[in-house]
Amino acid sequence: MRHRSGRLVRLAALVTAVATVGSGCTVAVSGQPKAARVVERDTTSTGVIRGSDGGQIDQLAGTALADIDRFWDEAFPATFGKPWTPLSGGIFSVDTADASAKPPPCTEKASDVEGNAFYCPSADAVAYDRAALLPVLQDKFGDAAVVIVLAHEMGHAVQKRMGITPESERANPGKFPTILTEAMADCFAGSFTKWVADGKSKSLDIGQDALDSALGALITFRDPVGTSPTDQQAHGNAFDRVSAFQDGFQKDAKFCGAMTVQNRVFTQSTFTNVADRDRGGNLPFDDMIVQLTPDLSAYYQGVLTSIGKTWVPPKSTKVGQEPDCSGDQGPVAFCKDDKAVEIDVEGDLRKLHEQIGDYATGLLMASRYGLSALAQAGKQTDGAAAGSNALCMAGAYTGVVLDRKEGFGLSPGDMDEAVQVLLAANFPTRDAKGRSGLEPGFKRVEVFRAGVFDGDKACGIR
Repeated sequence: MRHRSGRLVRLAALVTAVATVGSGCTVAVSGQPKAARVVERDTTSTGVIRGSDGGQIDQLAGTALADIDRFWDEAFPATFGKPWTPLSGGIFSVDTADASAKPPPCTEKASDVEGNAFYCPSADAVAYDRAALLPVLQDKFGDAAVVIVLAHEMGHAVQKRMGITPESERANPGKFPTILTEAMADCFAGSFTKWVADGKSKSLDIGQDALDSALGALITFRDPVGTSPTDQQAHGNAFDRVSAFQDGFQKDAKFCGAMTVQNRVFTQSTFTNVADRDRGGNLPFDDMIVQLTPDLSAYYQGVLTSIGKTWVPPKSTKVGQEPDCSGDQGPVAFCKDDKAVEIDVEGDLRKLHEQIGDYATGLLMASRYGLSALAQAGKQTDGAAAGSNALCMAGAYTGVVLDRKEGFGLSPGDMDEAVQVLLAANFPTRDAKGRSGLEPGFKRVEVFRAGVFDGDKACGIR
């Protein structure tokens, strides 16, 4: 058996999370380091951090927070028309491995901070665990992860200066639910990251090669599968959090600050039946293929009919090894000459299904059916644009299924599974010859989101 997609499986195995809990933003850590660096570490920055040991983690945190403050000193007046005011309550580094460590504001004991970073609105302060959070994130994702987490927490400080406080939420119930304020903070973190990526920071460097790291770190903060979006502690699923971050990166802080419950779409959902909940939202591998194949065909028939073309379902062929009919497309391939979709049912696809979830299978199949639809619409199936359009079509299909009330639909964890697959490998964006996979994963998520939210009109098929 050939194992050309073994890299994808090894990455998928890293999805297994180490969960930590505390009083702030709960974290589950997974992944591996990506390129990101501190250009010039500010060794004096630890002097303003309370409880600092002067070590490299506090130096990194201090450097990041100083840069975040510089960003908001520019962006806040431009966005909200008034001066930025630095934190009045300070920054707290907590060694949660030290039983005698002093607790920061909003906590009763140092151990309350374990595995967390948070903003305390009553004290206008930021605190973080320098023992069990920041070094773990740094080890798994690189320096960029630490920067993004702290940028998110400072996003909550921005909200207070906007007038979004616990008191304002109590006075206007439902106006600023937690899932919205968390999305806004993710968005603000994205805006800051774009500022750094544009070379405006003298201390930090987060280029295109580090964006996957940023997203990988961010999705460790996703809610447990099945959490209601109306839960008082809801932070959003992986797709919602990544979407907010990308919106901030692509747009600006003004867009982030204008988020409301009326204009923000969240895909997080609860389980609708006991059976789905008991199986964790995942169909068995063989059942998923049986149910998915006719549903994909029905969807693409509708798309082709709407543009005056005729849809002929591709032959769905199960194979016992990675398909090689048209180059290396991964464990699912569109075979243009045979007008078929070949599915590896013995190797990597089954492993991905087990390690990530059933929508790993769903996304890969939807993108290859997307290539078939492009071919039948008379569009190019070779080249980078074709591969991206195929993923976009998979996103468009996902958006339709996501909104369904009856029949084949998505489970609460499926959108998270899509993000994990897209960050892991470029197979969903390879063309009909197995080439031109889109990099980095940040861009793949962006293309997928366009399909989900804008439908097939964004996918070059019309």
